[in-house]
Amino acid sequence: MKSLLDPKFLITTLGIFGVFGVIFAESGLLIGFFLPGDSLLFTAGFLASQGYFNIIFLVIGSVLAAILGDSVGYWLGAKMGPKIFNRPNSRWFNPKHVERTEAFYAQYGKKTIILARFIPIIRTFAPVMAGVGRMSYPLFLSYNIIGGVIWGAGMPLAGYLLGQTIPSADRYLLPIILVIIIVSLIPALKHFFHR
Repeated sequence: MKSLLDPKFLITTLGIFGVFGVIFAESGLLIGFFLPGDSLLFTAGFLASQGYFNIIFLVIGSVLAAILGDSVGYWLGAKMGPKIFNRPNSRWFNPKHVERTEAFYAQYGKKTIILARFIPIIRTFAPVMAGVGRMSYPLFLSYNIIGGVIWGAGMPLAGYLLGQTIPSADRYLLPIILVIIIVSLIPALKHFFHR
């Protein structure tokens, strides 16, 4: 049985607009945190090298979906955050968490918005927390665009380049996807064990 988290299955089933939808959901909707963005974009780029998609359309659509997704995530955090975090006597939604988030985004917000693109799960929650932390939207948007272009173009172009330069690269696709997943999880695991 094919898994909904299998990038090749997702891409061939949903098509290019499905790829854009997954990237948008993973970037901006809290329910999208489990979706395989890195491996999906890489695999889509590889499939573009095999003639499944137009690489230019894939890159432009992926970048736009990533930027729009993060903007929606920011908006959700900015609109819903104050209502959720102002509840008294809540263990998880304490107003002090908002103060810490504001301080964090004031100091590290720019780096966080760009680097979070490359870390699963964090990618979904970073823009939401930027909204909760009241990071300036023009500042957020400028770094959102930088991160969206680097990630949204870089991942499919890497897959495309692999498909163009290595003969029978499809034999290596699964191991490469596994390496991408492991490498993208290393920062989160390192932080988890450090804490």
